[in-house]
Amino acid sequence: MKNSLITAVRNEVKLLFEGEGSGHDWWHIYRVTENAKAIAKQEKGADIFVVELAALLHDVGDYKLFKEVNAQEVLITKILTKYEASPKLIQTILEIVKKVSYKGGNEDSTPTSLEGKIVQDADRLDAIGAIGIARAFAFGGHHNRLIYHPEQSPENHLDFDSYKNSKGHTINHFYEKLLLLKDLMQTPTGKSIAQQRHLFMEQFLDQFYNEWEGRHS
Repeated sequence: MKNSLITAVRNEVKLLFEGEGSGHDWWHIYRVTENAKAIAKQEKGADIFVVELAALLHDVGDYKLFKEVNAQEVLITKILTKYEASPKLIQTILEIVKKVSYKGGNEDSTPTSLEGKIVQDADRLDAIGAIGIARAFAFGGHHNRLIYHPEQSPENHLDFDSYKNSKGHTINHFYEKLLLLKDLMQTPTGKSIAQQRHLFMEQFLDQFYNEWEGRHS
C-alpha cells in the first residue's frame, strides 16, 4: 500500500510540474525528496514514508505557482484521496507542507513534527549552495527581475505579504532569504550540510562583486 501510494503520487507530481521553468520543477522536487530521505535516515524516530510523501507533495498548490484560493489543501487532498489515502494521513501531510515554505523574516514557519522539520530542511538545502544559486537566477529571469542593481538595497521583510510581493533584483534575494537559511535549519543533519553550501554562496558573492566592479585579484 505504501509503495504503491508513493509511486502513484510521484507520477502525478512529475506530470503536474513538467515544463515548469522557475526553478520549482520536477527535478527540484526530486532533489528535495532524495535529501529528505537521506536526512530522515540520520534522524532517529523519523517516519520515512511520511517524509517521502510530504516531500513529493511540498510544492503542490504553493502560492508561487498556483493562484487559486486554498490551492495547496485542495490539490493535495484531491491527489491523496484519489489513491485512497486515509483522512489522518492527508491531514498529517497537509500540516507538514503548510510549514515548508519560507515566508519572511518574522513569520513563524517552525514545523511541529520531526518529519516536518526534515522536509523543510531538505527544501531549504535546495535553495542554497550551487543549486540554490542556479535556482535563484532561474526564478529571477522567469519573473523578469534584474540580476543586480547597486542602488537597490535588500529589504527586511517583516511579514509574508512584504516578502511575497517583493520585486527586488536577484542578488538582493541572497540577503533577504538565502543567506538566512543556514541559521534556520531544524535538524543536526540539515545544519551540517547547510554550512558548506552557505560558504559556497559567500564565495560566489565575493566573486560576483569583484567581476561587477572590474576588480581582478
